[in-house]
Amino acid sequence: MSETPSTTKKLYIKTYGCQMNVYDSERMAEALGGSGYTEVSSPEEADMILLNTCHIREKAAEKVYSELGRYKDLKIANPDLKIGVAGCVAQAEGEEIMRRQPMVDLVVGPQSYHRLPELEAKAGHGQKALDTDFPEEDKFEKLKSRPKAKRAPAAFLTVQEGCDKFCAFCVVPYTRGAEVSRPVERVLDEARDLVERGVREITLLGQNVNAYHGAGEGGTWGLARLIRELATVDGLERIRFTTSHPNDMEDDLIAAHGDCDKLMPYLHLPVQSGSDKILKAMNRKHTAEEYLRLIERIRAARPDIAMSGDFIVGFPGETDQDFEDTMNLVREVGYGSAFSFKYSPRPGTPAAEKETKMVDPDVASERLHRLQTLITEQQHAFQDAMVGREVSVLFERKGRMPGQMVGKSEYLHAVHVTDDVAVGEIARVRIIESGPNSLGGVVLR
Repeated sequence: MSETPSTTKKLYIKTYGCQMNVYDSERMAEALGGSGYTEVSSPEEADMILLNTCHIREKAAEKVYSELGRYKDLKIANPDLKIGVAGCVAQAEGEEIMRRQPMVDLVVGPQSYHRLPELEAKAGHGQKALDTDFPEEDKFEKLKSRPKAKRAPAAFLTVQEGCDKFCAFCVVPYTRGAEVSRPVERVLDEARDLVERGVREITLLGQNVNAYHGAGEGGTWGLARLIRELATVDGLERIRFTTSHPNDMEDDLIAAHGDCDKLMPYLHLPVQSGSDKILKAMNRKHTAEEYLRLIERIRAARPDIAMSGDFIVGFPGETDQDFEDTMNLVREVGYGSAFSFKYSPRPGTPAAEKETKMVDPDVASERLHRLQTLITEQQHAFQDAMVGREVSVLFERKGRMPGQMVGKSEYLHAVHVTDDVAVGEIARVRIIESGPNSLGGVVLR
C-alpha cells in the first residue's frame, strides 16, 4: 500500500482559458493529491498556488505576471508558500517567468504536468523546478488513477492534444506541440470511470479534436468510430466534442451527427474569416465556399444542429471588403452562437513576424462591434425559436432563485425550471420563455 501523507497541504489552482485547461487543472489537482494536497477556494488559504495559464488571448503573459504580483504579500507573510505556473504561458516563457518573478518556485508546461509531484518535492527543498519539455512518455498513463469521488453530471475528457495546422495567428503548435491522440482503450477506460462516478455527459476535448486518430482494435480509429463506441457505454447519455477544424470533418463524422443518438446536435466549427484572401494569409487551407458547402453537408445529416464558430477581425491586411465577406458568411450560416475577437499578434507566430499592414485599431474595434451585434442577433433568434418546443435537459446544479434548477439542452442552451428535479436527471422540458442568455421552461411529467 502507498503511504498516506501525515499532513494535509492546501492547493489553490486558478485556471485560465479553454476547457482543456479545466481538464488539465483537475488532473494536476489529482496528481498533487498523492503528495498530500487538497484543493481550497482561495489563495489566502493555500500552501501552494498554481496558475494554469492560457496563451491565446492578448497580453496573456503580462496578465500572468500581474496576477503573480498580487501574491507577493502572501509570500512575504508565508515564506513556505509555494507558487507555480503551468500551462501554455509556462511553456512559452519558461525560465523568463522565474527571472521576472523570483518568488515563483516551479514552472511546468502542459505536456509535463504528470511530473508535478517531483517538481513540488524539489521546490519543497528550496530548489527552483522547471520542466517545459515535450516528453516521450504518455502523461495520461503516468498519472495516478482518478479518485472515485462523486462527479458533476457533465465532464471533460481530453482525447487529443497539439495541432499540426500552423495557422498564422496561433501559438498552439508551439506551446502544445504536434498532434497526438490517446489510445482508444485508455479513453474508454476513463469514460467508464467517469460514468461510474455519476457523469452522464462527456465532452471530448482536443486542440483539433476531429483530427483524432487513436490506436485501437484493428488499427487506427477516427473520432466518429470512437464516438460510436462511447455511445455503447451504459449510463453515458450525451457526447459532445470541441474544438474542430473544417479540414478534418470527415464523411463518417458528418454521418455520425445524423445516426448517433447520443451525439448532441451542437458543433463548434471555427472558420475565422469569410474572405479567401484573409483565410490564405491565415494559412487556414480552406476557402469560404468550401466551409459553406461543409455546413450544408452537416445540416443535411442533422437539420436541427446548432452551429458555433470563431472569428478574428482586423487580421493584418483585412480590407473593408474582406470584412464584409465575413459578415456575409455569418448571415448565410446563421450561427446559434459564436466567439469573435480583435486580432492581436502572438510573439513567435508567422503573422506576428510579417510586415503586412496592420489594421487601424479603431477600425478593427468598429468591425468587431458590428460582427458581435450580428452574432448576438442570430443567437437570440435561435433561442427565441425554442419557445414552445420540447427539449431534453440535463440538470447540473441549483439556480440562483429559490427552488430553481439549471441544466443544458441538447443545443447547449442554459435552461432553468422551478420544478422538482434532481442533479443528474435528464428530463423533457417545454420552453416557455427566452432570456438574454438562457431559456425558461417547465418539466413534462
